[in-house]
Amino acid sequence: MHIDRKEALRYMGYRGQKMDGSLQSLLDTCIDEVMDISKESFIYEIFDIERREEGLCLKGTTLILQGEDIRRHLSKAGKCAVMAVTLGLEADKRISFYSRTDLTKGLIFDACATAAAEALCDIVQEEIEAKAKVMGLKTTKRYSPGYGDFSIDIQKEIARVLKTYEKIGLAVNECSIMIPRKSVTAVIGMQTEGCSTKSHECGSCKDKDCMFRKDGNDDE
Repeated sequence: MHIDRKEALRYMGYRGQKMDGSLQSLLDTCIDEVMDISKESFIYEIFDIERREEGLCLKGTTLILQGEDIRRHLSKAGKCAVMAVTLGLEADKRISFYSRTDLTKGLIFDACATAAAEALCDIVQEEIEAKAKVMGLKTTKRYSPGYGDFSIDIQKEIARVLKTYEKIGLAVNECSIMIPRKSVTAVIGMQTEGCSTKSHECGSCKDKDCMFRKDGNDDE
């Protein structure tokens, strides 16, 4: 796993400001530390999609994907992969510690950990893409609960269906927050044609106050 320095800066809210040497050094230190302490784990499963009035039902499970945005994202998909990744609890502990003892380092470490979680997602997505290719299918980009009108409430059911706690130590609390916090769930469509070029770009999200939208960044 490789942490993209530019991604870490983006999560820090960096907008091209000049960074002094000490801040750059601290960023590099945090990147190395996140890499050192992370216990990367992931799981995914592939399901057939059945379209019903109440939503996209994943066959053999109780998962029903609801919301117009996820319907559009998977409009040409006959199957989808549901994935979950986590960096483990140590990243959470370090963020909590640095937030109390060194706020600047805490903020930078948090951004680096977020970039690391996304880097792990990229690795998993590549594996799913390889499996899809063997099946003669193309893939969409990943789409996570919380994007657009795809509610985060589904994360509890994703965790239950994938058995994330038993297999990778990832739990979801009553507020649909994942523990460890540096974790991600996502859905990737698998289809025969017309692979979607959209993932979770800012333009397709309804969060008008997001800092990345304000920056004009559509790459998330």
